[in-house]
Amino acid sequence: MSLSAAEDDSGSEIHIPADIDWHMLDKSKFFFLGAALFSGVSFALYPAVVLKTRQQVSSAQISCSKMSLSIMRYEGLRGFYRGFGTSLMGTIPARALYMGALEVTKTSVGTATVRLGFSDTTATAIASAAAGLNSAMAAQLVWTPIDVVSQRLMVQGYNNNAFSNCRYKNGLDAFRKILYADGPKGLYRGFGISILTYAPSNAVWWTSYSVANKFIWVGLGCSMSKRDESSVIGGSGSKPDSKTLVAVQGLSAAMASGVSALITMPLDTIKTRLQVLDGEENGMRRPMTVLQTVRNLVKEGGLAACYRGLGPRWASMSMSATTMITTYEFLKRLSTKSQERLTS
Repeated sequence: MSLSAAEDDSGSEIHIPADIDWHMLDKSKFFFLGAALFSGVSFALYPAVVLKTRQQVSSAQISCSKMSLSIMRYEGLRGFYRGFGTSLMGTIPARALYMGALEVTKTSVGTATVRLGFSDTTATAIASAAAGLNSAMAAQLVWTPIDVVSQRLMVQGYNNNAFSNCRYKNGLDAFRKILYADGPKGLYRGFGISILTYAPSNAVWWTSYSVANKFIWVGLGCSMSKRDESSVIGGSGSKPDSKTLVAVQGLSAAMASGVSALITMPLDTIKTRLQVLDGEENGMRRPMTVLQTVRNLVKEGGLAACYRGLGPRWASMSMSATTMITTYEFLKRLSTKSQERLTS
C-alpha cells in the first residue's frame, strides 16, 4: 500500500516515501533494532507511567506536582523507576509480538480492502484499525502478567491500606508470590478489561493516526509545491525533507493520542485498580471485581475519579506515541531489505 498525501485533482501533489510492507523488511534486523530503540524510549517515559498508576489507585485526588515531590522526597529518583526492570523484560517480547502482528495484519487487510475497491484513504483506515486491534490482543497475552507485577512494584510503599500486605524484593519475587497466592489467574488479573481497554484504544489510535497523517499531508501539499517549485519531479509533485516527514508523523501521533486517551481513560483506571488493589471479605483480602471497583470509584468522586491520572496518561501517550511512531518508521526504513534481495 502506498500513501499519497493529495489527490490528483488538487492541482499539485506531494509525494512522501512509500509505506514499507511486511515482505520488504529484514525480520531479524527489525526485531533486534526494535528491542534496542524501544527500550530507550520506555526508559525515558517510565516516570510518567509511575505517576499515572499512583494517581489511579489513590483514594483522593492528588496533583502530579505533589505526587512527584512526594516520590522524590521519600523514595528519591529510584521511586520513579520501580518495576522498570520487570517492565523492560516483558516489553521486549510483547513489543516483538505487537509489531509482528501489526505489520502482518496491516499488509494483509490493506491489500484485501484495495482489491475490494475501497479508496486508498479508506483502505488505510480499515487496515490500521484491524492491525491495531489484532496487535493489542496478541501483545496482552505477554503484557498482562508483566503489567500486574510491575504495577505492584510501582505502588509498593505507597500509603494505601487496600494494597496487598505482601512485600516484594524484585520482579521475580513478586511473580513467585502472586503465583503462589492466586495461581496463574493472579497474573492475569484484569486480562478481560485490558483487552477491552487496549484493543479499542489501539484501533482508535491507529485509525486516528492514519486519517490525521493523510489530511495533514493533503493540507501541506499545495503550499509546499508552490513554495518550492524547483523540487517538483517530472512536474507531478514535490518530495518533503526528513524534518517535515518527522514533524507530520509526530503531530499525527499526538492528535491520535489525545482522542484515544479521552475515550479509554475510565477503562484504564478500572484495569489498574483491578490489578493492584484488593478488597476485604470476612476479614480476608480478595481480588476486587469490576463492579466493586466501579462502585468505589463512584463513591470517591464519580466520573471525575475515572479520569484521575489523565494528565500524565495523556502526556505519556502523546510523548510515547510521537517518539514511538517516529522511531518505528525510522526502524522500518533501517530494516528494509536491499533492492537486490527484494527482487530476488
